[in-house]
Amino acid sequence: MRIVCIAASFIPSKTANSIQVVKVAHALAASGHEVTLLVPGDKPAAWEAIRSHYGLTQQFEVRWLRENLTFRRYDYSFKAVREARKMQPDLVYTWVLQAAVLSLYKKTPTVLEIHDRVLGRLGPWLFRQFWHSRTPHQLLTNTDALRQALIAAFGLTTDPDEILVAPNGVELERYQNLPDTVAARQKLGLPEGFTAGYTGHFYTGRGMDLMVTLAKALPEIQFLWVGGREPDVALWRERLEKQGIKNVFLTGFVDNAILPQYQAASDVLLMPYGTRIAGSGGGDSATIASPMKMFEYMAAGRPILTSDLPVIHEVLDEEMAVFCPPEDPSAWEQALTALQADPDRQHRLARASRAAVSHYTWQARAERALAGLFSEIDRE
Repeated sequence: MRIVCIAASFIPSKTANSIQVVKVAHALAASGHEVTLLVPGDKPAAWEAIRSHYGLTQQFEVRWLRENLTFRRYDYSFKAVREARKMQPDLVYTWVLQAAVLSLYKKTPTVLEIHDRVLGRLGPWLFRQFWHSRTPHQLLTNTDALRQALIAAFGLTTDPDEILVAPNGVELERYQNLPDTVAARQKLGLPEGFTAGYTGHFYTGRGMDLMVTLAKALPEIQFLWVGGREPDVALWRERLEKQGIKNVFLTGFVDNAILPQYQAASDVLLMPYGTRIAGSGGGDSATIASPMKMFEYMAAGRPILTSDLPVIHEVLDEEMAVFCPPEDPSAWEQALTALQADPDRQHRLARASRAAVSHYTWQARAERALAGLFSEIDRE
């Protein structure tokens, strides 16, 4: 099919939402579809830069459209749908509610993927226009918790298939033949010793203070922080230095293409989320999040130590991860030292999560999304 993806993320960038958008478009292209990704901006990037930044193998077209921020997403959505119609797509796949409504108004089958509650003055009205459209459409959420929140917020009476729960995913091929922890650390020039790794941004609610507390309490363990914006990395380096903490190594941002190597360098991988989690756009996603790092950690074949948040249990269970109360340093310290002392348990956890992640590839996710939409078309 000819598929036009419409996103509001800046490409390329270091945000999680830009990575997620590109991985979805990449998976659609890898499934054999002709894909064009429309994004805001006026500074096109070369494909090679995008490929290297995001770790891609299948090429697809990216087009940049200027937007007038005075009109928020409405100006961009109008331009993007107009551009899409020139390509006569079989399908529009979008993360932008305004674009989804305009696309359906133009009678184009549309998939809308949303990762947060529908807010704002016009958001609820737009959502109802999307939901009640007679043009074939499919709604995706990345967690069942968000699905239930939408059903409650809008009083929806829905069959299970009308809102497809599609957790985020991973490209398993990038996690094949990873080196063992010692070899990975040697290759990357990292200190040798039992290592607890974290990859991702340093936003509020990601557990940075908790990991500092753990590093102070457990000087015999190395802590590897991979990612973060430059100002955040500089701030945390300064804080660690002032506190005399020597066992935390910060890499700064690394391209998604080489991220698996850093995850492989860890003996245990951490998801120390708080009870409130901020994202690149603010807000709080603690009850509805589907962290991409969770699937990467599973694919890396390393044991996972995670905050005990209900939404995490949609994917992980006690056979795949160790759960700790959020923001409870003593519980985390006990869990981490117990895991360090039990290599057999490390291997059991890693094997179980690695086996389970085979159900969470980006390509399988994309195929499910399209199957859901065309099941609706067949019913009509």
